[in-house]
This record gives sequence, structure tokens and C-alpha cells, in this order.
Amino acid sequence: MTDRVRRASGGQVVYAELKQRILSLDLPPGRRLFEPELSQQLQVSRTPLREALRLLLAEDLLEQLPTGGMVVRSLSAEEIEELYSVRAVLEGLLTAEAATRITDESAEALKRLVARNQRLVEFADDAMNAGHDFHLKIAEIADHTWAARLHHQIDGQMARYRAFTNQTQSRRTAAFQEHEAILEALLTGNPTQARALAEAHVLAARTTALNTIADRLP
Repeated sequence: MTDRVRRASGGQVVYAELKQRILSLDLPPGRRLFEPELSQQLQVSRTPLREALRLLLAEDLLEQLPTGGMVVRSLSAEEIEELYSVRAVLEGLLTAEAATRITDESAEALKRLVARNQRLVEFADDAMNAGHDFHLKIAEIADHTWAARLHHQIDGQMARYRAFTNQTQSRRTAAFQEHEAILEALLTGNPTQARALAEAHVLAARTTALNTIADRLP
């Protein structure tokens, strides 16, 4: 990891590295960031580091302290409510659009993704990634430019919370079954049902996330 950062240059590379650490919770919520420590860890100068920190601040992944320092943004029940509510509407729209645009080729791609989800349903991280890929493929099929842009933006902010939605086997199994139902609505070309199922799926994940992180909230 450090070698990759060392070989490359510029704030964008440092930004990508720090963002990955924040989204994976390797840099936990509430952690104060110290420039000398980060410069040494990443083996970069202060200039690209400060550029990266400004970008992360603009994305609301960091918060500016009154003293001038920065901390990783805390987890927030309010943020979960808002992000997942917006995501539900976007997923509904994109899935409904996909139901009207699906082809034989894209249908087969979705079937393979759901089959992969089934194979990996017992493994938290793998099941999460498989399910995420299923949703990204639906967005690709929908081919809705503005919804896709907003979906991408929301998706990035939700990455810190996604792992909290599938920590139990019961939820992973339920999510897989919801993916199966969404797939069936897509294959039968039913946009109304596809929209409703996609929205319900995201809202179920929201409830799980809120319940799972309740003891980590201030």
C-alpha cells in the first residue's frame, strides 16, 4: 500500500488512499488526523497531503475543528436516515428504468450476479460486494445519466455504513432473497413491481444499519 503511494505522485493518489481508509473504517469515525504522522505513514510531502485533505473535507468525510485540525466524521443516525431514504428513491427509479431496458445479454449478467450472491451469502464481505455489484449493474442497464450521477455520489457516502447492513446471516439471506425478487421483476419487465421491491430493499438495509450501529452513536 505504502509502495503504491510512494511510486505515484499528487494529491489525488493520497486522496484515494485516505478515502479508502475512511470508508473501510481503518481510519475510524472521530479520529483526529495529524499531518506529520500521515506524511510519514504515506511517505509523501505536506503539499499533496493537504490537497487530499481539502478534497475529503469537501466530500464531508472530514470535519474541520475550530482549532484548525481535522477529524474523520462521526457516524450519524440522521445521516443514515437521509442517505438511505434518498438511495431508496434512486434505486427505485433506476430499477424501474432497467425493467424497461433489459436485454437478453443484460438479463444473463444479472442472473450471474445473483447466482454469485447466493454462493457467497455466508460470507459477510463477499456477500456485501456481490450485492453491491448487482445494484451497480442495474444502474448501468437503466442508462439514466442524472440518476446515475446522484447514485454514484450517494453510494460513496454510504460506503462507511454498508458493512453494518449484513453482519448477520439472517439479514444476508433476506437481502439475497430480495435480490432474487428484484431480478424476477426485471426479467418479467414489470417496472412498477421492480421499483417497489428495490425501494423496500434499501429501506430494510437502513433499518438494519440503524439497529447495528446504535451502540456506536454518540
